Amino acid sequence: MKGTQKLDGRRRVVIENVQPEIDSGRFPIKRVIGQSVEVEADAFTDSHDALACVLRYRHASETGWHEVAMTPLINDRWRASFPITELGRYVYTLTAWIDHFFSWRYEFSRRNDAQDIAVALQAGAMLVEAAATRADGKNQMQLQQIAEALRTVKPDAGSALALSETLASLMRQHPDRSLATDYPGLLSVWSEPIKAQYSTWYEFFPRSCMGDDMDHGSFAECEKRLPSVAAMGFDVVYLPPIHPIGLTQRKGANNALTATEADVGSPWAIGATEGGHKAIHPQLGTLDDFHRLVLKARELGIDVALDIAFQCSPDHPYVREHPEWFRHRADGSIQYAENPPKKYEDIVPFNFECDAWNELWQELLDIFLFWIKQGVYIFRVDNPHTKPFPFWEWLIGEVKRAHPETIFLAEAFTRPKITYRLAKLGFSQSYTYFAWRNAKSELESYFTELSRTEVREYFRPNLWPNTPDILPEYLQFGGRPAFMLRLVLAATLGANYGIYGPAYELMEAAPREAGGEEYLDSEKYQVRRWKLDRADSLKDFIARVNRIRKESPALQQDYRLQFFDVNNDSLLCYAKTTPDNAEIILVVANLDPHHTQSGWVTLPLELLGLNMDRTYQVQDLLTSARFLWSGARNYVEINPLVAPAHIFKLRRRVRTEHDFDYFL
Repeated sequence: MKGTQKLDGRRRVVIENVQPEIDSGRFPIKRVIGQSVEVEADAFTDSHDALACVLRYRHASETGWHEVAMTPLINDRWRASFPITELGRYVYTLTAWIDHFFSWRYEFSRRNDAQDIAVALQAGAMLVEAAATRADGKNQMQLQQIAEALRTVKPDAGSALALSETLASLMRQHPDRSLATDYPGLLSVWSEPIKAQYSTWYEFFPRSCMGDDMDHGSFAECEKRLPSVAAMGFDVVYLPPIHPIGLTQRKGANNALTATEADVGSPWAIGATEGGHKAIHPQLGTLDDFHRLVLKARELGIDVALDIAFQCSPDHPYVREHPEWFRHRADGSIQYAENPPKKYEDIVPFNFECDAWNELWQELLDIFLFWIKQGVYIFRVDNPHTKPFPFWEWLIGEVKRAHPETIFLAEAFTRPKITYRLAKLGFSQSYTYFAWRNAKSELESYFTELSRTEVREYFRPNLWPNTPDILPEYLQFGGRPAFMLRLVLAATLGANYGIYGPAYELMEAAPREAGGEEYLDSEKYQVRRWKLDRADSLKDFIARVNRIRKESPALQQDYRLQFFDVNNDSLLCYAKTTPDNAEIILVVANLDPHHTQSGWVTLPLELLGLNMDRTYQVQDLLTSARFLWSGARNYVEINPLVAPAHIFKLRRRVRTEHDFDYFL
């Protein structure tokens, strides 16, 4: 066909259906240090020639490639894996070729006519001789000697030599790849810290960390809160915005449109005369005080995460110094945020389509870089779905190239395709719809999608049963069992999860108005003085659940989540296992916070490596109770007023009299 470039028709291998591969290689997959990337692909050719296929990979900082031979499976499917040992970006691809020597070797093994064998040995000698030209040193000499022997020895000896593993090994090392097919393009992996995969978050408002004689919290008082947070088992403390708060159109308690002099405003109305996104609210302390908080947290095994919200109060220095970064109304005033008929006059959004967009982008990048210099490398990003996708791809890429240890959490409660796109663009973790998934069918369907489809390659869920914005109806009406259950579900369904406290452990359940999800007397608009020493606090229960997570590698990943049948729609049963099934954590949860529920759980024993004919033990890690089960089907009964779930550890072996000396 005229105008069409002729391909080299001698390159006969086809490579297709590579997995993992996100949007034809447009986006990277995600892994953390210590994991591996398992790659599969279809590779085939016409006729019956033998193929060889290799997986090629390198870190972005390397110039040379590493190679791993791929193993043939069935139906022209091939598999190999490579390890992730450094932070940053990896690239990988595949190369396959027809291996004429092994094609010859296979046909040779089927010959039985002496004359055919003699002629075939001459052809084999030519292939071995060609390989010698691609080798050097000892291998070159050995291949030359074998080629000569194939030409001169008797057929029986030649056959043994031709089919020897010694020759096969040498030929694998020096293949003819001159007509190899390379998979078009490079696929990529972002390697991130282990906390990107497994982390336990606790959110609290610094301004509510107060001594008895204070009316506004400080970083110094936050330091005093940290040991109790560590004792509950959290390793990330997330702070809402810590910047100066604007006065113009400041919101009052419970989001009142008119504020009093005593009202402290919303931390998300960022910016005042004291500064903006790189400044600290003066009542919280100084930058040195913040440094001490970060260091104290680190001593306790906790990382401090900051909220980054790209919006301003009308008093932000940006509004005065860079009015070109904002939209303007017809009367020339700065456009405030609104979602008609609602008006958010205490906040003005950036105009990402302004003529000075490049300068705006650079300044927003510098905000992240500023806080990284202060020792913060975990960021929760507020409403990223309201900013352009190209902006996030550029910004996250710039940050990670210089600081690959950085973790980004996307707070995007929006449509699924948008949340997935943000994850593809580089967000390490993402908020989910977990807060609204309560029924058994909803939970099974949603988490199967997150853990068993292509989504798992780029989307890491971070499960929150509550946030300062979201008090779900389930918690409003379910009482203590509901809070306990949703914590167990978040902590075991997800390797990353978090709670907003102390509202959670103190079981705050009063909404601002009936049918809504806003907290009454929300900390978003006022300081709260919490009674942390309440006798009914869930802190001990939370600590036990988090200790189970820390001691159970199976719960520290999302890939191996499986749901099992139980004949009661109020009971949910699922397991997480290590790759070798050495550890099996089985959760049976009562989704009904008001009534005892019972049913029969059916387990796929063979899949779990359990023997159908042997009794096995299940130990409830929450209560330390132990039960003997046998067979695939076993009875459970859960009273939510005692404990709304079992977190079982399965133990395969139960000793019998045969295990003791006196039986012999």
